[in-house]
Parts: sequence; C-alpha cells; structure tokens
Amino acid sequence: MKRSLELGLIGNCSTCALIDERAEFVWTCLPRFDGDPVFSSLLESEDRVERGFMNVTLRGARGGRQRYETNTAILVTTLEDDRGGCLDVIDFMPRFKRYERIYRPPLFVRILRPRSGRPELTLRVRPSGNYGANSPEVTLGSHHIRYVFPGQSHRLTTDVSLTAILDETPFVLDREQVLLFGPDESLTRPLETLAREFLAETTKYWQEWVRYLAIPLEWQDAVIRAAITLKLSTFEDTGAVLAAVTTSIPESANSGRNWDYRYCWLRDSYFVIRALNRLGATRTMEDYLRFVINLGVRKGYEHLQPVYAISGNPDLSEREIQSLGGYRGMGPVRIGNAAYQQSQHDVYGAVVAAASQAFWDRRLDQSGDPALFAHLEALGESAARVAGKPDSGLWEIRGKQAVHTYSAVLCWCALDRLARIARRLDIPDRASYWAGQAESLRTSLLERAWNPGRQSFTATLDGAGLDASVLLLADLGFVSAEDPRFRDSVRAIEQELKHGDYVFRYREPDDFGVPENAFTLCSFWYIKALARLGRKEEAHELFASLLERRTRLGLLSEHIDPTSGELWGNFPQTYSMVGIIESALLLSAPWEGAF
Repeated sequence: MKRSLELGLIGNCSTCALIDERAEFVWTCLPRFDGDPVFSSLLESEDRVERGFMNVTLRGARGGRQRYETNTAILVTTLEDDRGGCLDVIDFMPRFKRYERIYRPPLFVRILRPRSGRPELTLRVRPSGNYGANSPEVTLGSHHIRYVFPGQSHRLTTDVSLTAILDETPFVLDREQVLLFGPDESLTRPLETLAREFLAETTKYWQEWVRYLAIPLEWQDAVIRAAITLKLSTFEDTGAVLAAVTTSIPESANSGRNWDYRYCWLRDSYFVIRALNRLGATRTMEDYLRFVINLGVRKGYEHLQPVYAISGNPDLSEREIQSLGGYRGMGPVRIGNAAYQQSQHDVYGAVVAAASQAFWDRRLDQSGDPALFAHLEALGESAARVAGKPDSGLWEIRGKQAVHTYSAVLCWCALDRLARIARRLDIPDRASYWAGQAESLRTSLLERAWNPGRQSFTATLDGAGLDASVLLLADLGFVSAEDPRFRDSVRAIEQELKHGDYVFRYREPDDFGVPENAFTLCSFWYIKALARLGRKEEAHELFASLLERRTRLGLLSEHIDPTSGELWGNFPQTYSMVGIIESALLLSAPWEGAF
C-alpha cells in the first residue's frame, strides 16, 4: 500500500505526531515541531523503510480504521484480524491544566486495548536520528528502553515485555497495556495510573475547549475538527503558528515543489488567528501577539521577514538532505526555507490586522492599549514605505519580483486598521494621519490594480495577469462586494483559474513551470466571494464538494489534484483548515429559529 495523507494528527501545542491507519507513527519531531524527526517514514518509500517508525503489526490483519474521540485530539485506531480479534490503539499527547498552568510535555501515550478475541501483535519501535540517517544506541532498564542519539535521548516506558519489543516477537494482547514515548525521565507514579489519568484529563481539556467555541449551526463536526487542528498547529511556548507540521510533501507528483512548512509565516498566522477569533478562541491571538512583539524587540519593525522559526529565530537556511528519499520516493527532502530571505510586503498588514481585535474584544486578559498601538504604528510606517514597491508576493515566486496587488492592498490594510484603532483609542491626530495615508494609497491602488481590458483586478499593479488573491479584496474591505469591479474580477477568475470545483492560485509558469494542482485555500476564497455576491446556492454546492475531499478524519492538505481529487502538499495545512471554518461561518443558517 503506497503512502497517502490519510493520517491522524495528535499533539499538545509542544509538538505532534502523524499516525496512519495501521497505527504507525510516520512523522514525529522532537523536542518540538521543527526538531529532528524521530519517526520519519512518511518521507520514504515503503519498500525502503528500515527505521524511523513505531507501529503495531496484527497477525492476519484485515485493515484498520480511525476516529477521534468526540471533540478531542485523542486518536483511536481500530485493528481487526481474520480470526475475530480486535483491538483499539489509543494515541494522544497529554494536555490539561495542572497547578494553574497547561501541562503539555513532549510525551506520546499509546494504549493498547483489546476488544474481542485474542489479537496477536508485534510491536516495532525503531526511532531514527539526523533525519533518518542514524540508528540509536539502545540500553535497557527494568521497565524501559532508552534510545540514545548524539545530543538527545528518548525513553519508552511500558508494561509490555521489553524482550518482545526489542526482538520484535509476537505476543497475545489479553489485557490493556501502555507505552509512553518521550523524554528520558523516570516515572514517579505507576504507569497504568498515569496513563488513565492523562487520558481522562486530556479528554476533559479538549471537550471543555470545544464547549466554548462559537460554532455555526451547520457543519459543526467539520468546524470543530478544523479548530482543534489549528490549535494543534500552534507552538504555545512562543506563540508561533505553523503553516503545517510536515516538510517536503510535494505540491504535485514529481514536481520538485517540496518545501519545509514547519515554521511561522506571518501571513498564514493572520488567517489562522482570524478564524479562531471568529470562533471565540482568542488565546491563540494573545500568544501570537507576544511572538510578533518579541520579533520587533529583537530586530525592530523596519523589515519583517515573511517567515520565522517557531522560536523566533530569523535564520531558516535551506538545504536538501540525502538520508530520506521523499514522500513516495519523490524527493528532494528540504530543511529550512529560503523564503525567509524574501521581501513580502503584505506581512505588515497581516500583523496589524491580526492584532486589531485586541482593541475591541473585552474578553482578553490584555486588551489593546496605547503601548500596543505604538508597536503597530511602527509596522504602519514600514507598510507605507514599501507599498507599491516590488516584492516576491504571497506566492513566494523565487525567480522574479513584481509590484503585487495583494501585497499593496495588505499595506493599505495596515494603514486603514491603524486609523480605526486610533479612533477607538480616541487619538484624533493619529486617526486623521492614518486615515489620510490609507485613502491616498487606496486611490492609487484602485487606479493601478484595475485593468479595463481584462475587466478585472490583476495580480500586479499596471499588469495583466490574474491570481486568486483578488478574490479577497471584498473580504479585506478594500472594495465592497457590490462594486461591479469585484463582480467582474470574480468572473475573470472563473474563466481562467477555475478547473471544475477547484481554483488555482495562478496559471502562469513560475520557477517550476505551470502549477498542476489547485491551491486548496483558493477554492474557499472563491466560495466566500460567491456568497458575498449573493450566489449562495453555488457556494453551498462547492463547499459540499470541498468537504468531500477531506480525509476520513476531516483534514486537508495544501493542494488538490483537480482531476482525481487526491490531496497533495504539506499536511495538515492550516490555510486549508481556515477555509473550512470561514466558509461554514459565512454560509450556515442562523441558530435563531432552528428549533
């Protein structure tokens, strides 16, 4: 069976794991999201994998199925054999409140729970280091196995026979058994008691978190799963938001479009923060603002990079590694991302827009105040300075620069939101200053972004090409949905970038040729544009179609093959999960009158 993205995600906002339908850990980085993958079999052809995984092999297996415990990040993989044997493999990372703080260790809990018959299992635990290149030194304790690599070691604590694990010999699962994989630390309490407590407390945490989400009436399960996935894609220690938890899943087969997404893009973070805010999950925004402010403290706001390490480190030097062959053997596997060296001027508007809610929302621990406004004004000055200048754009084209419409409009967003914030804070002179700057820039952009010959807003100022970002112009408040220019731009996108139910980001050649697969989020942008234009029936139909493309666990990747519907690109993609939430909120029937 070839690799696929039918994977379950578990995590606790310190790191995460992806687990396939055979209960194999295929991707796990330690000690955090962008660390060395101790399990990395996702990025190797199955016939070449010798290490970099932890799995359960069931004698006479008839396949597996996965589900999440209701409204949690607790994954259950059910395995059945051909003799009536059945077991549940329960995987999660502990996350709950302890001593008035969130307890979230880089620890994976696996519970093997028999359901029927006498299932015969073989457990294989083969961690690797240095991106799959190295095997560990293995030492034993009385109830644990230690896997030692240069610079770090991991401990597997279990009540399963250590001999059965080390020799990979089968055994009968006749009672519940537990495996804990994580830091090389001794347990201070009985294993079984700890596992039961962790499971109960983690279940309670997630179900309470979901309880307070302001979800729409329709598509509740899809929205809840998307929200949990976005939460799992945050690094709580610094407040960073990841674009995805993987690296080098190709955007399309053998395309070379293999990128490392385990970092914090300021643009992506804006969309994530906005989606979670609309659900009432505001804590992520507060943490993210701390992350951004700390970036400014270190380097100033004159030049923000588009992407940073989740630690805030600005250096993401990109390199290819040879120790992993790539997803389905489709290399290269890349670490780092050279986009950190690019100029992408939309980042200033993305940060200001993400922070804006802090000045209106009275639920926050720390509401927006003049001190935060001063930080944002520094971003506004940078936005005013770079608006209308060439950059690499939101699609991060590596081979050329242009004056991208989306980048310029996001600069306008920075100025416009600052004027609104100043009015909110009753600082009339700053409100007047920023409003004047915003109006002047908007007037210029409306003239230069509109192409009368194409009857559309274009990808670049004074240009003729199209890209899907113009679908956001009404969403951002730059033009109204009633503006005929917006309606005509949507029609132009339909004619040139829409393929079946999917929308491409652009169709012009870039560094790697013409894109083969549709960018998932662009289809959601199109759905929202249709709804704003009053074409809600079409929007509903397309939303239903996109939901059908999710994995069985309700997740989406970055790209979709428009012909086969297969998912491609890094996974799960926060951009795409945002699209589910925002489309459902826009399209759902109201709660009022529903019952």
